[in-house]
Amino acid sequence: MADVSLDASPRATGAWYRDVTATQWKAFLGAYMGWVLDGFDFTIVTFLLVDIRRSFTVDAALAGLLGTITLIFRVAGGIGAGTAADRWGRKRPLMFSILWYSLFSFLGGFSTSYRMLFAIRALFGIGMGGVWAAGMPLTLEHWPAHLRGTASGMMQSGYSLGFLLSSLVFEFVYPVVNRGSDMGWRVMLWIGILPAFLVFFIMKGVQESPVWLDRQRHLKERGQKDSLSLLRLFNADLIATTLHTSILMGAFLFMYHSITYWYPTLLGQMHRQTLPYLAALNLGGIAGAVVFGRASEGALGRRGSATIATLVGILSIPLYVLSQNTALLLAGALAMGFFGAGNFGIVPGYLTERFPTAARAVGAGFAYHVGAGLGSSTPTIVGMMQDRGYALPTAMAACIAGSGALVIVMLWLGPETRGTHFRAEH
Repeated sequence: MADVSLDASPRATGAWYRDVTATQWKAFLGAYMGWVLDGFDFTIVTFLLVDIRRSFTVDAALAGLLGTITLIFRVAGGIGAGTAADRWGRKRPLMFSILWYSLFSFLGGFSTSYRMLFAIRALFGIGMGGVWAAGMPLTLEHWPAHLRGTASGMMQSGYSLGFLLSSLVFEFVYPVVNRGSDMGWRVMLWIGILPAFLVFFIMKGVQESPVWLDRQRHLKERGQKDSLSLLRLFNADLIATTLHTSILMGAFLFMYHSITYWYPTLLGQMHRQTLPYLAALNLGGIAGAVVFGRASEGALGRRGSATIATLVGILSIPLYVLSQNTALLLAGALAMGFFGAGNFGIVPGYLTERFPTAARAVGAGFAYHVGAGLGSSTPTIVGMMQDRGYALPTAMAACIAGSGALVIVMLWLGPETRGTHFRAEH
């Protein structure tokens, strides 16, 4: 096992960003923007549930199922792109995944029935899963090991930025295109084609992962080829890691979707403008992911940082969904974003540190997206609870608290990974 250290050069004595080269920043930017726009294309639907229910005459549970089926199909995208990224490099699966989700977001705007939209949003999920599985290792294998927590937090914050962008577009573009028919929600989905143009930047400006390239060179020297990385996840040395990380991510994602998926609908029921609260939630999420990702490089480690964030997020529930006062609701949105969604800042670094280079993309992608599959029931469960008489704030509060508690338990059933150096198995 030869150590491929990303800390080979001396650390700068000034600000941390001086340790990051232009090549490493470009790798970050390509994957980050793919994740931002992925978040935009997924979350824009959360603003359109009322319109979609009206267009196709479906109940709340079926509206929630649009989110669930997307999250289920993320599993296939994460596993497929992760396997491809371990075999053929991180860049090409990332570009393919961005093109895929852009296309199916666009096609969703032409749906003539609920069934058609349901099928298209399922296929959209494949690309959504692929972006994370290929993009996260591409960035984190480029960056210095001592800044992996920082990169992790910044990368994961991109999803909150995507959610913030979708809320801005809904606030300012939707009223212009919504002319009393069902054209408004269709235009919102058509906008989802725009991320496809990011592929040109990745193609020309982003280099392949140096850790992956190093492994390929040594395999070539020895006349060997990689085996199918997916199968390695079930070998005796990795299966416990695979199971633990998948359940952990199920808890993380159940909590996140409990916080976010029905939140625009809740604000609508309160007869409040969505933008101020969603801005607070997502600005909090962006800042929280960066802060807790950065904090995970210190004495708290990955587990301690995420535990503190999750616990305070649970304590923020009354302000977030049970208050009627404007100032308290805004404070609750900011706190829930910073803590309840900010706990995700440790996730990219933590997952990539749990798996070896030969199975890193598929391992992290499998865990994240099997977790997404496990958490995919959240929109439907919250919708079903409403159909059975529970108030939306009560349903959201119960799901946030329960899944948050499980996050904390699962974190401490696994190891601390701070300081892990990536290795290429030669």
